[in-house]
Amino acid sequence: MSTSLAGARDISRVEFIALIAGLMALNALAIDVMLPALPYMGEALGVSSENERQFVLSAYMLGFGLAQLAYGPLSDRFGRRAPLIIGLTIYVAAAFAAIFAPNFGVLLALRFVQGLGAAGTRVIATSAVRDRFGGRDMAEVMALVFMVFMVIPVIAPGIGQVLLLTGPWQLIFLFMSGLAAIFSVWVYFRLPETLPVAMRRKLEIRVILEGFRLVVTNRVAFSYGLAGMFVFGALFGFINTSQQIYVDIYGLGTWFPLAFALMAGLMAISSYVNSRMVRRFGMRRLSHFAILVFTADSGLLLLLSLLGPVPLPVFFIMLAIAMLMFGWAASNMNSLSMEPLGAVAGTAASVFGFIQTVGGALLGTLIGQFFNGTITPTVLGYFAMGCLALICILIAEKGKLFGVSAEYR
Repeated sequence: MSTSLAGARDISRVEFIALIAGLMALNALAIDVMLPALPYMGEALGVSSENERQFVLSAYMLGFGLAQLAYGPLSDRFGRRAPLIIGLTIYVAAAFAAIFAPNFGVLLALRFVQGLGAAGTRVIATSAVRDRFGGRDMAEVMALVFMVFMVIPVIAPGIGQVLLLTGPWQLIFLFMSGLAAIFSVWVYFRLPETLPVAMRRKLEIRVILEGFRLVVTNRVAFSYGLAGMFVFGALFGFINTSQQIYVDIYGLGTWFPLAFALMAGLMAISSYVNSRMVRRFGMRRLSHFAILVFTADSGLLLLLSLLGPVPLPVFFIMLAIAMLMFGWAASNMNSLSMEPLGAVAGTAASVFGFIQTVGGALLGTLIGQFFNGTITPTVLGYFAMGCLALICILIAEKGKLFGVSAEYR
């Protein structure tokens, strides 16, 4: 049942979803718009190793993940708006400062700081949705948010490519900074406070630790949060190596952004289909089906890669199947992890955001560093992460899949 708050009625459902999705999309933009520029940044800053250039993505993800542990308790104490606006300000400043980075180390440091600011968008976006909606309403809204959110990966590499054709790689950071500034203005004037004063928690160590305890001791919520971490780890592994796979292995050159956009587009379509189906079939059935297909498809692709070079059409089709399933799995597992924890939504969002982002980034970085000129390490990462996510789901559901139980503890 929808639990729309009186204080949030000034903004329509459509605008609310668009704004929340846009805030989350700033994170996708900060990752995917960089992909075409990695070789140029590496050359300009003296980084010869292609694998080391991936740290431009990893540094951002680490900052993004670590800071979420702070934003959750802060947003549960002071509300959603103030921490969000502060985070956006940090994002804008760090992205702008990166334009003037004199070396690779400073660039990585600024990317880390940019991630610190962006963390607020992830935590507050998820918390605000949980503030306003519950149950399958929340799952439907999150699916729609993911759909709009996935538009950015569709166009971001293309945007990066266009910016590189019109100027140096620093234009990408100027673009990110300017877009985040626009969203800051939108938030300031249009996003109402979704957490009533009566529901706010004290900012005390005892209260914060109690909130964390409630999150990590909830078997269903925590297990689904870990499952999400493994799925995102697979995705980050592919993102880290996508430029090398499409350009170095398959020779797509400047067509790389189009191939990447098609994959992201499939995820957006998947999220939309999920939003239409979740009311009928439920979050559990859809996410369980998705992770089974994701794992089986990745396992088959891994087997093919071990037998010899995989033709581009085969790789593309099988990766497309995995991406379609990712769209179902990610949003539903996120909703299942948040559903039992409405009383500590900010803390829950921060814990799961930290786990999924830092854990996923580290796993993705590990997968990326094993790149050896073939698709095998990346595909192995997909298969291994799918198996681990399935194990977490089995723990959450006590060994039974496709259930509709409302038991949360």
